[in-house]
Amino acid sequence: MITKWGKLGLKRRTVAILVVIVLVGSVLGGVAYQLITRPKVVSHGDFSFAMKHGGLERSYTVHVPTKYDGRTAMAVVIMLHGRGLTGKGAMNDTGWAEKADKVGFLAVFPEATPPDPSKPLHILENPQMWNEGSGRGHACLRNVDDVGFVNAIIDDLCSRFVVDEMRIFVTGFSAGAHMTYRLGVELSNRIAAVAPVSGLFWLNVSKLDYPVPLVCFFGTGDPVVPFRGGVFKNAWGETLTYPSCGDSVMKWVRLLGCPDKPVEVDDREGVRRVVYGPGRGGSEVVFYTIEGGGHTWPGGRSALPERLVGKITYKITATDVIWEFFQKHPRKTDYTNIYIALVVLVIVIGLLAFSLRRRKKPTPEPMKKRAF
Repeated sequence: MITKWGKLGLKRRTVAILVVIVLVGSVLGGVAYQLITRPKVVSHGDFSFAMKHGGLERSYTVHVPTKYDGRTAMAVVIMLHGRGLTGKGAMNDTGWAEKADKVGFLAVFPEATPPDPSKPLHILENPQMWNEGSGRGHACLRNVDDVGFVNAIIDDLCSRFVVDEMRIFVTGFSAGAHMTYRLGVELSNRIAAVAPVSGLFWLNVSKLDYPVPLVCFFGTGDPVVPFRGGVFKNAWGETLTYPSCGDSVMKWVRLLGCPDKPVEVDDREGVRRVVYGPGRGGSEVVFYTIEGGGHTWPGGRSALPERLVGKITYKITATDVIWEFFQKHPRKTDYTNIYIALVVLVIVIGLLAFSLRRRKKPTPEPMKKRAF
């Protein structure tokens, strides 16, 4: 015969056992999924992938380095091209593919969207653009989901390659640098660090969900993104009020919780390096200024003539400096979910122990009537 207390204990014990089964099953299921879906080894070289996202046909190119073996997890560097340019052009201008072969990481080059996908790309008449938060151009006006696109790229990469998800980095040039800032905010839960080159932080935000370290580069002679900001008419006929480059830097400094006063300042051969930190989680901001530098990738190439974009500096190589910075700032493990799981497990064990203890408690015998 099952008493009232016995029924209650049985219910608690059943619930506790089910919760334990779910927790253990989730862990084992995750491990099994990783084993079953482990990506296959692919050849080395450049591979283009397409997907449909937000109702648009999107694409990106991956440079797979010679050191990729399909077993060892590799870091990812996502390089975002500038307005009117292409991912493949960015690969050529920045040297990220060569760097990937040298040190070993997956270099990724997404393509933005043009106003009219049915027409050939043209830097002025049909330029590819990102929805980077400035409010200008077709991508912003149509609210193209570029943040979701890059997030989908990361998911797709993880399904095709063995990716070190604690070392996913984003860099970009010009409008791609604007977009890099935005991704650092809206994908801070996935991106370890960012590196905008010749770009501005257009968003007005008050916090980052996760601290994302940043290294950035600006040229004082940039004719496209004016170093000191101001009202400026660009090559596409748009008149915009540009914030100064320093304003963008200080916004990120404050988002990370770094002191406004730099901890380090170096001036060498016309290259000024300013370091702010430490911020939350040991994060930092490193700000490079190239005296007389143009709207170009330091140490790289440019498909556009100097009269339009200014000078390229070879006193510093942005790709090498950025990679060194990325190496210092892998994403730190978030223990929140682990803590929650442990708390739930402790509660379940406590309930199970309590129900067993109640079950063992002897049922009191009914009192016998005494005869008088």
